[in-house]
Amino acid sequence: MENKQITYGIHATLEALKSEQEIDKIFIQKELKSQPIKDIEHLAKKANIPVSYVPIQKLNRLTKENHQGVVANISPIKFISIETLLETSFQNKENPVFIVLDELTDVRNVGAIIRTAECTGVSGIIIPKQGGAAINAQTIKTSAGAIFNMPVCKVDHIKDALFYLQSYQVETLAATEKTENTVYDIDLKKPLAIIMGSEGKGVSKTILSMANHKAKLPMLGEISSLNVSVACGVFLYEIVRQRL
Repeated sequence: MENKQITYGIHATLEALKSEQEIDKIFIQKELKSQPIKDIEHLAKKANIPVSYVPIQKLNRLTKENHQGVVANISPIKFISIETLLETSFQNKENPVFIVLDELTDVRNVGAIIRTAECTGVSGIIIPKQGGAAINAQTIKTSAGAIFNMPVCKVDHIKDALFYLQSYQVETLAATEKTENTVYDIDLKKPLAIIMGSEGKGVSKTILSMANHKAKLPMLGEISSLNVSVACGVFLYEIVRQRL
């Protein structure tokens, strides 16, 4: 599998799971039903790691080695807990900024956002364990290596992360066209989490309803929306402008 770290084989994957390796996804050959396969499924479910059941041809494309019907994507970075992220962020800054990515699917967009986030002093990125883009070699390349300087937190559910952020008095701001407010209308000097939605659907309805604030960017041309990484960059630099 080009440009990705993988482990393959039943026993190697089991050991990776038991040692709590950062696994993004597990691919299992369809119709395999042995006890070790059931053990992998159980441990993956317990750790909330997505499992895809695929034909053997897919696994053969992922690796030419003897995979025994199992291949796992290993994350190239170590994730931190949301508790650790918030505790350390408030120790280092009075008014930290976070970015919450609500099911973005393009790894290059995620990488570009992380690069801009690092340049603008963001304290951390929060992503879902399932439903979003994996952190892989493409993410690292697009971030120009900034990901190694940026704490990244994976959470089971974005809505729970928002509750936790708000318990720390972090205000949440959703980037959405479904509002009359622009980002220039809002005070961005407080502890803040910017919520960026997926490329196709934007911020999900449930998450949108939980946000303290909603804001859009003024669009003066014929095109009705910006690329999500570009939009995020505009939001972040408005934060920088207000705080300078």
